[in-house]
Amino acid sequence: MDTSDARKQAVKADFIARRGYWAPWHEGLLALNPDFLEAYLGMTSLAWTDGVLEPKVKEFIYIAIDAATTHLYLRGLRLHIGTALQYGASQAEIMEVLQIVSQLGWHTCSVGVPILADELRKAGLGAEVDAPLAPNAVELKRKFEKDLGYWDDCCEALAHIAPAFLEAYYQFSAVAWTSSVLEPKVKEFIALSVSASTTHLHEAGMRMHIRRAIACGAT
Repeated sequence: MDTSDARKQAVKADFIARRGYWAPWHEGLLALNPDFLEAYLGMTSLAWTDGVLEPKVKEFIYIAIDAATTHLYLRGLRLHIGTALQYGASQAEIMEVLQIVSQLGWHTCSVGVPILADELRKAGLGAEVDAPLAPNAVELKRKFEKDLGYWDDCCEALAHIAPAFLEAYYQFSAVAWTSSVLEPKVKEFIALSVSASTTHLHEAGMRMHIRRAIACGAT
């Protein structure tokens, strides 16, 4: 392993040229193992050199992953918010990214509520969750499908068990999904990145947002 100062400076210069930034923690890695840092650069820079997504959208994805409740990586969040601003992102765009990411907690319900409904049925208490939807719940289902793009078993059960909570979640989520700050495809990329992050790996969310991104024109 070549650990000469000249080699280290070459790796650092290449990193900045290909990634557009240099973080303090890179200095430690550069000093300890420049070969590993160079290999890391080779892997992570591919998404930055292929030109498929514009730079600020790539930064939005970093922001989403770092801001998610499954990660909460403050150092990375500061770095990528700053870099997104340098690439021309607006305050409103970054705020909408955070609004979409804040909906991650819904996965607690999307996993847990169908289990609750199933256990109620096993206990002979399923009549409530299997009853026809009330008129106000039918209207809420229409709004969910129109504005949020889905209605699943979780929503169906909550419409019976906790309709006020479901309505509150709809109002909370619809702020971002009905706005025109970010284009629909980008919103799907952001939601997908949170579901696909290594600290979450929510398969149902990944599948839904991949499908919806394709429907929005993603390749």
